[in-house]
Amino acid sequence: MAEVSTAMQGGRHLREKAVGEFRRFFVIFLYLWVVFGLLSIHKTLVLAQNHIDYPEHAFAVINAFIFAKVLLVGEHFRLGARFEHKPLIYSILHKCLIFTLVLIAFHIVESMLVGMWHGNSMVESLPPIFSKSVRGVLAVSIMCFVVLVPFFGFREITRVIGREKMRAMLLGPREAIPEVRSSMV
Repeated sequence: MAEVSTAMQGGRHLREKAVGEFRRFFVIFLYLWVVFGLLSIHKTLVLAQNHIDYPEHAFAVINAFIFAKVLLVGEHFRLGARFEHKPLIYSILHKCLIFTLVLIAFHIVESMLVGMWHGNSMVESLPPIFSKSVRGVLAVSIMCFVVLVPFFGFREITRVIGREKMRAMLLGPREAIPEVRSSMV
């Protein structure tokens, strides 16, 4: 009987962990989907000024899904955790730098694999922005870094103050958190 109870508790724990991981993935996915969607809309508008049609917005969803998984795996392996004991700004900026490099490397490898799958050479398979110039790589790197600042800012602040307090601060009534309200006045 005790074995059945232990097995049920283990199953419950596993389910809770899976639900927690799915929630983390979903939040990352939503953030990236919004960012990639906005970038896609911007690209559409810029190309429309030159009478070039760019109807493909599905890549925002696909890239958000893939990159969310990459971020989640990177966090699992504690990439960028080096400065977690330092002031938050160091931890935030360090994680942004590390994950910018990871996402760009992953994007290059992904593009090359897809291109080679379609019969192109490795050089032909490079993403267009990366094969043109160093300026393109620098521009994409800076954009990626800046996009990750609010993401890791929220995550690091939540890590320090705790999920419940962050949730209460964001979603609860202000009266429920008098110390925050008094420090903001």
